[in-house]
Amino acid sequence: MYQVTFSEQSMRELNRLDKLAQMEAIEPISKIRPVDLTNPREPLGRFTRREHTFYRLRSGDFRFYFEVKDDTLHTHYILHKDSLEDVLFRMKLPVSEQQLFEQHSKFWKYLDSLTK
Repeated sequence: MYQVTFSEQSMRELNRLDKLAQMEAIEPISKIRPVDLTNPREPLGRFTRREHTFYRLRSGDFRFYFEVKDDTLHTHYILHKDSLEDVLFRMKLPVSEQQLFEQHSKFWKYLDSLTK
């Protein structure tokens, strides 16, 4: 079993959910075993970005992006499955966490402007 840690972005995303939804979302990552990482199969995937090996785990409506550091799975991002941020990250486009938040904010402002 691995210890699971979360970045600030991941914690913010989890804190938006009620406690039961949080537990349901993190259950799959808490059950990952070393053998799962050796030969990832759906809902788990692996890719390399900037010389780092990342894993993507689908859990309900969320995607967990994490790295393995010794006996720890460090979750860098938790993104909604249909979000622009998730698509950009999966496509390996060079975006920073700040750009992700800026894009998310602009997108919602744009949608709000359409209703006025």
